[in-house]
Amino acid sequence: MPNYIRFILHYTRFILPFIVLGATLKGVVAQTLPPEIPGRIDSLFNQWNKAAGPGCAVGVVRNDSLIFSKGYGLANVEFGIANTPATIFNMASVSKQFTAYSILLLERQGKLRLDDDIHQYLNWFPDLKERITIRNLLNHTGGIRDQWELLATAGTELEDVITQEQIIKILSKQQGLNFKPGTDWSYTNSGFTLLAEIVWSVSGQTLRQFTDSAIFRPLGMKNTHFHDDYKEIVPNRSSSYVTTGKDHYGIAVSGCSNVGPTGLFSNIDDMSKWIMNFYAPVVGDEKEILELTEPVLVNGEKKRNYAKGIVADSLFGQKRYQHGGVDVGYQSFVSVYPELKLGFMVFCNLGNANAQRMNEQLASLFIKDVSKRQHKSSQRDSARAILANTGRLRDYTGDYIADDATHFRFVVKDQKFYGVTPNGQYHLLIRTGADVYAVFADTTSYFQFSGAGTNRVLIDEYWPGNHLQFEKYDTAAKTDRQLTAYTGAYYCPELDCNYRIGLKDHRLFLSNAKYNDSPLTVYGDDHLVDGFWWMNHLHIMRDTRNRITGFELNGNRVMHLKFVKTEQR
Repeated sequence: MPNYIRFILHYTRFILPFIVLGATLKGVVAQTLPPEIPGRIDSLFNQWNKAAGPGCAVGVVRNDSLIFSKGYGLANVEFGIANTPATIFNMASVSKQFTAYSILLLERQGKLRLDDDIHQYLNWFPDLKERITIRNLLNHTGGIRDQWELLATAGTELEDVITQEQIIKILSKQQGLNFKPGTDWSYTNSGFTLLAEIVWSVSGQTLRQFTDSAIFRPLGMKNTHFHDDYKEIVPNRSSSYVTTGKDHYGIAVSGCSNVGPTGLFSNIDDMSKWIMNFYAPVVGDEKEILELTEPVLVNGEKKRNYAKGIVADSLFGQKRYQHGGVDVGYQSFVSVYPELKLGFMVFCNLGNANAQRMNEQLASLFIKDVSKRQHKSSQRDSARAILANTGRLRDYTGDYIADDATHFRFVVKDQKFYGVTPNGQYHLLIRTGADVYAVFADTTSYFQFSGAGTNRVLIDEYWPGNHLQFEKYDTAAKTDRQLTAYTGAYYCPELDCNYRIGLKDHRLFLSNAKYNDSPLTVYGDDHLVDGFWWMNHLHIMRDTRNRITGFELNGNRVMHLKFVKTEQR
């Protein structure tokens, strides 16, 4: 999953007033904002406050109060209706923390355990010869392929009507996993659809019904619900848009009725009450909050800052709980700083708005950055990276690709060894052991080379809690005769869908009845990469006579999905 980009604005005129440690929240009167702060907030959101364009709703929570809330731009461009703190937005993946909390509340009631096998509650889910627990679903360690990529591969676009039943059907036909449960981490929406189904199986209530009775009503979130019927009318809902040109917008269409990983509808006023529940629990108690925000461990190591439907990290030197969401023209980002009893919300109804960046800019107006005092940069002499003999690297320079289509190139330049990313960034490497080279700027990331002098040179990349293997490939261009071997029809039994690889003007292309043709780039003999976001890497399968028998779809959040070659073109 992508590193978040943090844009931090530093201000020195305003420092957060801290409350006395141990003071209760009841009866605390919301403090008046310093007069310059509302103007600074307006400046941050000025570009989204157009008279004829979509925008955002913004909120700031301190202690037990919503101390700032305002709308910018239009909730509905066609009718000129403004965004306000009461405007309803699709929360997208912010929904996941509510699904996870529902599971924790059911555990509190003694109706399930996090280490139960999911087949105990979902007898329709296929037997993949592996034990997958509820905990695996909560923290993305179950290895289950992502539903959106599976649907798109099968020919369902995100703008199509998508129901809970349709997703369950496609998940029920899966015959493989991305990895053995508990051994790796991969963000997957499918797990949270399964969690929603477990809520129904255990409680006898849909996720919408359960959250309404167990979370929303107790917290007074009267305008929040899981939207499980795309046709349902929601008063005061914002419309969602995409940018089609400068100051021109198009309608973002959604027919989705899926709940669990997405589907939560809420507003600033309601979400502020959920933020307060993190440091002054009304629903659940401190035990559930700690469980919700405990980062995942994989093989005994901290794998990610991801916990259970929420990220537990830090910013400005302060502990933070956060999650964002993106869904067909909507963007949302909610952050909580529990030790400061502060929370920030940014909800947008324009697909290219960067809700996370704006949320962090907003937070910087209220939180003094103390991280610089905690981390002093260390100086290292890059002269240590100069190699007396680069001949030993001859076998290791060149181009490499991993199963998930990640690319790296390794070069020697000015007696130094570099790893080069696909966007052209050079990372200086320093030798730390036999055939082991670490990133000079961060020696916790390193590459271990093997296979020198053979026809299969490999690299194992390691960084904290992670591992990825690369294989060196030949960059020589292929002839039309060589490319013809890849052409033909390919069928996926798990998705019941067909694709075809064709050859035109000396180049391969991938075609499907639903989508426009996409050019394929060949890397070595066994890797084809295309422009479809849902199936961007085809790993060729061969028989003992080296004939192509099909390919595995290995890419973003779907791995080892097999397509069988059924026809030679």
